[in-house]
Amino acid sequence: MASTRPRPTPAGYRCAECGWRTAKWVGRCPECQGWGTVQEAEPAAAGRVQAATVTPGRQAKPITEVPTDPVQRRRTGESEFDRVLGGGVVPGSVILLSGEPGVGKSTLLLAVASHVAAMGARVLYVSAEESLGQVRMRAERTGSLSPNLLLSAETDLAVVLGQIDQVQPQLIIVDSVQTVSTADATGIAGGPGQVREVAASLTRVAKERNIPVLLVGHVTKDGQIAGPRVLEHLVDVVCHFDGDRSTALRFVRAVKNRFGPTDEVGCFEMTGEGIAGVPDPSGLFLSRSIGTEPGTCVTLALEGRRAIPVEVQALVVDSHAPNPRLVVNGVDSARVAMLIAVLIKHAHIQLAGKDVYVSTVGGVRLTEPAVDLAIALALASAVTDRPLRPDLAVCGEISLAGEIRPVLQAARREAEAKRLGFGTMLGPDLAKLRDAILEAVTS
Repeated sequence: MASTRPRPTPAGYRCAECGWRTAKWVGRCPECQGWGTVQEAEPAAAGRVQAATVTPGRQAKPITEVPTDPVQRRRTGESEFDRVLGGGVVPGSVILLSGEPGVGKSTLLLAVASHVAAMGARVLYVSAEESLGQVRMRAERTGSLSPNLLLSAETDLAVVLGQIDQVQPQLIIVDSVQTVSTADATGIAGGPGQVREVAASLTRVAKERNIPVLLVGHVTKDGQIAGPRVLEHLVDVVCHFDGDRSTALRFVRAVKNRFGPTDEVGCFEMTGEGIAGVPDPSGLFLSRSIGTEPGTCVTLALEGRRAIPVEVQALVVDSHAPNPRLVVNGVDSARVAMLIAVLIKHAHIQLAGKDVYVSTVGGVRLTEPAVDLAIALALASAVTDRPLRPDLAVCGEISLAGEIRPVLQAARREAEAKRLGFGTMLGPDLAKLRDAILEAVTS
């Protein structure tokens, strides 16, 4: 007589990144395009899950009867970092800070650790990439020494958890999560299985003991966070630290935040003494030649909730090559090429057969369409060799028909322009590009 016991269903293979399943092993996941992420899955037992009895304390409640507890935040001492987090670190939260190598992630978190330690709290800084001496040298250079800041150079998760039990810290920093491994998971350090297990264990510690944990995450060549996608789902806050290493300016943006907004941006400046917040970056992207030299125009760009003045510079010269050159820095080259065509067609600006150079001041990159009008006016000023009005700031998107469209957060941009002393905010009140050029260029 044949057995009637349910047999385990074949599990096949599963992608550790996105969860895609297949019956046969493949080297590359067709869903997320990840190489080497398809692994053999555990067999699932056949059968139907039985419903459990719901106890009185776990019954569903109307949303109006659910009590709300105010979130108690802890300041990190870095006001710009607190701005991105929504006012500070929430106890029991797990924060992932990602960024390219050398951008300043360790320097920022070491400064945060020093500020929190100076407030009297014990901080455990786990350096899984550098030795204790290297971290001490950076702390001396940046003035981050504090007796409450405890260092540990460990790569074994079990030892890290033991350090947490012994130190009983109020803040934990792990640099980085991809270099810590555990014997309970398969694969090498940095692999999907290892990263998932390490992050899950640290998250469990944070929730059980109400201790905030800051994790440093590596990024891939295309700027994505290395490791499985489940890493971003496990943590509460995901911040990205970016900036051009040729300049001193750095930005911290919140990609995910369960306790606050994701439209805030923190501005930092890398110096020889470490990293410093820039609460008012209005003067970083302006030169001294505003309104005096042709080819310069000021726009108000949005970085999160901030309206930051940025100067756009343009240079137009006669071309001596068969194909004129278009060189840009800080703006989209395809967008500039479109604006050149609109200027030739609708504003009758002679740009054909000329080399065009467009750049921003300070190394900032402008991607929003609201900077179209500033680029167009800078080009018109450069080709006519006539400067724009010195008290002028512009914002506006330009269509292929030569029309100026309104921009998002126009009131916020206009208020910031008036605060900085710009008398005229040009763009939203004009409809045609040619009218804007006539209004902006001095006679």
